[in-house]
Amino acid sequence: MTLPAHEHAAQQTGLVPPPGCPAHASTGPGGATRLYGPAAETDPMGLYEELRAVHGPVAPVLLDGDVRAWLVLGYNENRDVATRATQFSRDPRVWHGWSTGEIDPATSPLMPMIGWRPDCVCADGEEHQRLRSAVTTSLDQFDHRGIRRRINRFAHELIDTFCEDGEAELVDRFTEHLPMLTLIHLLGMSDEAAPKLVQAARDLFKATETSLASNAFVVESLEQLVRDKRYKPGQDIASALMSHPAGLTDEEVVHHLRLILLAGYETTANLMSNVLRMVVTDPRFRGSLAGGQMTLPEAVEQVLWDEPPLMVCPSRYANGDTTLGGQQIRAGDMLLLGLAAGNMDRAVRPDPAAPVHHNRAHLSFSAGSHECPGQDIGRIIADTGIDILLTRLPDIVLAVPEEQLSWRSSTWARHLTALPVTFAPRAPRAHQFEAPLPSAPPPQLAEVPAPAAAPEDVPEPAGPVGRPGARPSWWERLRRMLGLS
Repeated sequence: MTLPAHEHAAQQTGLVPPPGCPAHASTGPGGATRLYGPAAETDPMGLYEELRAVHGPVAPVLLDGDVRAWLVLGYNENRDVATRATQFSRDPRVWHGWSTGEIDPATSPLMPMIGWRPDCVCADGEEHQRLRSAVTTSLDQFDHRGIRRRINRFAHELIDTFCEDGEAELVDRFTEHLPMLTLIHLLGMSDEAAPKLVQAARDLFKATETSLASNAFVVESLEQLVRDKRYKPGQDIASALMSHPAGLTDEEVVHHLRLILLAGYETTANLMSNVLRMVVTDPRFRGSLAGGQMTLPEAVEQVLWDEPPLMVCPSRYANGDTTLGGQQIRAGDMLLLGLAAGNMDRAVRPDPAAPVHHNRAHLSFSAGSHECPGQDIGRIIADTGIDILLTRLPDIVLAVPEEQLSWRSSTWARHLTALPVTFAPRAPRAHQFEAPLPSAPPPQLAEVPAPAAAPEDVPEPAGPVGRPGARPSWWERLRRMLGLS
């Protein structure tokens, strides 16, 4: 099992692994450490601390295919890079690796993460402001109470699929699907698209040989959405982007929809999994939550400090030669924001075990002009979904020893693969109908006035969802797609 972040930080640092140590197997050309492969996948937080001990707040690393980059480990250095847009560009075209042949754009699994796209993430200055304003407006149009009502519906329907069983695997049955269902609703897509998009998004973030195909599927799905919204706009993110005064092209709209969908989904799904893992594995965490010493939003902030849902954020590119954290950075160099490493920097957290749930100064949503614009929606999804789950199933306990939990890690994120739990079986909420009213008393023998004539145009009351001949509900159709009925 991968150790919690504060346990890594509490270990002794400053020692270089001796010759022959397996840690050296992760080094590549020039002695730089590979940020992919067994070491990075098994224990990324431990790897960050080893890099910090050897190199300080900025370390040379290698991405898939031994692509060179700098990993920023220090809290202050991360904020420096994130907020100095004139020195550190967001535009990937500044990178010198394109001209040196360091990467093959046609085949590299890094392309979905570091390739240039016509979106606000890859822009600086006035162009960034133009695109960012459209994104902000499209997200701000939603009333948070309305979003919570939609999340409430989705969460209850997901829980209804397993609450009678007395056991469930929460990653596969809950935390992966609730964010995607919510986001595709906000984007304006049909709810039935969720299962396939969950699979494609997960594959894309793993940076595998099929990542390019998964990215293509996501883009094609969003292109179809834009075509549909041209004919039938609605109150959704896609329609808002298309009608914004910034005048986004259809290509720009598609890529911003992709950005919102993928970034929002990955971070929120991981955040929910991490919070629920703490609930079922840490008695102190659960006790503080149950006893009122810590609210659920505060619990989310604590997890954002300890286990950011996005551990490494791509990328910044040096506009000129500079010095950062004692390292000489050359013009065109690629820098990666080490969000997880920065959050554990002793410069801001002398005692990594001390609670920080009242503090929102973490790096989990980056910083500066490119700080995540959708972070409040992500918090709403996590807060609401977890609250409903714990209200409906307050007795959930981990179904396996904690040591058996495992993670799937990539360069960018660390994803809990499964969280099996048990609980007392309960009836689905949809079946918890109120008791029917008592029957009317039999009519008296005395003459009773004739009832008033009913209006001719009043429709017949709808029967139960499951009555013969009725069209299956949306949820029943989605259950069939997921193989749950």
